[in-house]
Amino acid sequence: MVDAVDELHIPDRSLYLLDEDFHPIKPAVLPDWTREAIGQAARDKQPYRNLDAPDGRELRVYAERFTGTTGASYVAGVVADRMELEDEYTSLIEAFAAAALAALVLVAGGGSILVRKSAAPVERSMEQMRRFMADAAHELRTPITLLRTRAEVAGSQEREPARDAATLQAIEREAARLGEIAGGLLTLARADAGEWPVVRETLYLDDAIAAAVDATRAYAEEVGSFEEAKIVGDPALVRRLLLIVLDNALKFTPAGGRVRLDVSAQTGRAAVVVSDSGIGIPPEHLPHVFERFYRGDQVRQDVAGGGAGLGLAIAQWIASVHGARIDVASQPGTGTRVSISFPLAAGA
Repeated sequence: MVDAVDELHIPDRSLYLLDEDFHPIKPAVLPDWTREAIGQAARDKQPYRNLDAPDGRELRVYAERFTGTTGASYVAGVVADRMELEDEYTSLIEAFAAAALAALVLVAGGGSILVRKSAAPVERSMEQMRRFMADAAHELRTPITLLRTRAEVAGSQEREPARDAATLQAIEREAARLGEIAGGLLTLARADAGEWPVVRETLYLDDAIAAAVDATRAYAEEVGSFEEAKIVGDPALVRRLLLIVLDNALKFTPAGGRVRLDVSAQTGRAAVVVSDSGIGIPPEHLPHVFERFYRGDQVRQDVAGGGAGLGLAIAQWIASVHGARIDVASQPGTGTRVSISFPLAAGA
């Protein structure tokens, strides 16, 4: 430690080493007023002290106790001229002020550029969020209002089996619709938050299509060409995607129409095509079909039987997490064609 004191040469600072009783070690001789000032600083909770030297100088003292490697206690003290410190503080403050001013100019200039570039997407995102929340509130409010109204009317009337049965059936329909909306919202919320666990396993797309067809066998559809197509994905989500697309095709195809399914595998992709001869989608509505709560014109809303408009939004999310692409082509009065293209599994 004595060697350290000898080797440390700090400009405008005097360094001292004392034992635990404040006897000087290095230098061996120390003025009493300096030793007393260091001792007072070491004993106080505040290790800094101002000191007026006998020669009129205004000094600043700092002291700190420490323990050496042998366990012995020591006191280190340093003394500096307060006027020089104040000059250094002034220089530091001026330097910091200049740096802060330069930083402020850079931040203002860079910030204005960033604001111009980022404000538009943020505003669009906020507007989409507000619209989504408003649409969700509207969709939930309608079935809740109908449920309450029917319950209030039924409760105010005398019991009549036929009328009560019709009321209960209506309540059941609205409750099912409410459950569908809540389920869709929960799915999309978990998807947006990245909290939906997606299973990755090998599956055959043609088998998944066959299962979806069996689930809707009560309706009329035509099964086209089926080629073996092996992909990697979540079987439950893939089945849900296929059911959404198939259900839409059946829903918007009048009685006597045609719904056809084809599965093919080529150029590293597995393609599923669901085509129908239904009412079709007007060109101005096609860019919006994957938007949440979007249900197009009144004709499609009536045919859909009060759907919430979340199915294709969920289908698009399922496709994206599987690296798939989903496209919709349609002509009013002619029908709609939905194509889903999955990447084939390695070695398929």
